[in-house]
Amino acid sequence: MKKWYSLIDKVYLIDNLRKAFKAVKSNKGAPGIDGETVEIFEANMEANIVKLNHELKTETYEPLSVRRVYIDKDDGTKRPLGIPTVRDRVVQQALKNILEPIFEPTFHPSSYGYRPNRSCQKAVAKAERFMNKYGLEHVVDMDLSKCFDTLDHEIIIKSVNEKVSDSRILKLVDKFLNAGTMENGIFDESDIGCPQGAVISPLLMNIYLDYFDKAMMEKGIRIVRYADDILIFAKSKELAGKYLALAIHILEKHLKLKVNETKTHIADASKGVAFLGFIIRENWVSIHPKRIEEFKNKIRRLTPRNHGMNIEQILRKLNPVIRGWANYFRIANCKGLFEKLFSWIKRRLRMKKMKEWKSYKSLHKALRRRGYKGEFKKISMVRWRNSNFTLIHMALPNSWFKEIKLVHLSDIQVGVLSNYYE
Repeated sequence: MKKWYSLIDKVYLIDNLRKAFKAVKSNKGAPGIDGETVEIFEANMEANIVKLNHELKTETYEPLSVRRVYIDKDDGTKRPLGIPTVRDRVVQQALKNILEPIFEPTFHPSSYGYRPNRSCQKAVAKAERFMNKYGLEHVVDMDLSKCFDTLDHEIIIKSVNEKVSDSRILKLVDKFLNAGTMENGIFDESDIGCPQGAVISPLLMNIYLDYFDKAMMEKGIRIVRYADDILIFAKSKELAGKYLALAIHILEKHLKLKVNETKTHIADASKGVAFLGFIIRENWVSIHPKRIEEFKNKIRRLTPRNHGMNIEQILRKLNPVIRGWANYFRIANCKGLFEKLFSWIKRRLRMKKMKEWKSYKSLHKALRRRGYKGEFKKISMVRWRNSNFTLIHMALPNSWFKEIKLVHLSDIQVGVLSNYYE
């Protein structure tokens, strides 16, 4: 195995630090504990880059603690995130620029999380092929408890050291791991874990879990892993049980991680295997009902009936949500679902327009502009059931949604999983 002995000069190279800042800027993100935003850093960028270059070169660079925040999880709990300062994100990105090309070529082919030119869709496509083409219909669905927060520092350094022998690089990684967290002005040491939210953390997690990936590969066991979401495939339920026991042994004994036994289970293709927001079945992939409901709740929040925003303002926020959600889930067999959801979205926008009209008189004006010659009925503009009324459809036909440039969910090509096969 090739080892790299001198890398720190490549990390602190001015061009690499500039490139790192561009990546940090494109990812946006909140400020760390020092309150410095990306914009503030950029305003004095050259001086900041030169300073980081000098500190890294002279080994005087010291990262600040990460700012601890929490985001909601699907199960109602909170996921802790660590937000480094902008200057620390730049250094971490510069370090990642150098380390990633070293480790990336030898990662497991079925590892998909946080890797260049890989995606959730490709991970789902690989899992679907294992289940349906290769007949590995029994699947261990593994859940790791707080994976980022329980990564062992010694194992991280040892794993990086397998390919990198530059002691200054190892010290830099160690500094990031031990920078600690700051929450409500209270400092907390970090003798374990790798802050989720730090630029370097996803790469370190993949380096860490590569031991597990390779151990399973050596046993001839097929897996698909996206970060800490792991599927293990077997021809029978009995084999799946054996693979599960082996995986637990590797993860808990060798890597000092904790498998959540209440969420880890053996599934099969006939009942569907949940993975990354999809449900993979026999020759069929659908969208998980929870993800559909989450999407609908977001649409509800963006299309309130009683709000000062007009249709144009709503669409500026609504279209990116529709486009992003549809592009993520378009690999599923969901044509009928997309059409149903689009009809529902149109109805909500019709209802919003009705609220803007306030009175049936505005409806009648809209009908006249459309060339309507029939009976003009007086209907309420505040009743949901009236949003599906024939006159409303005539005043706000499907062509109206093209006029206002609503992203047409039903026009998006779906069922394209085969496009992501490798």
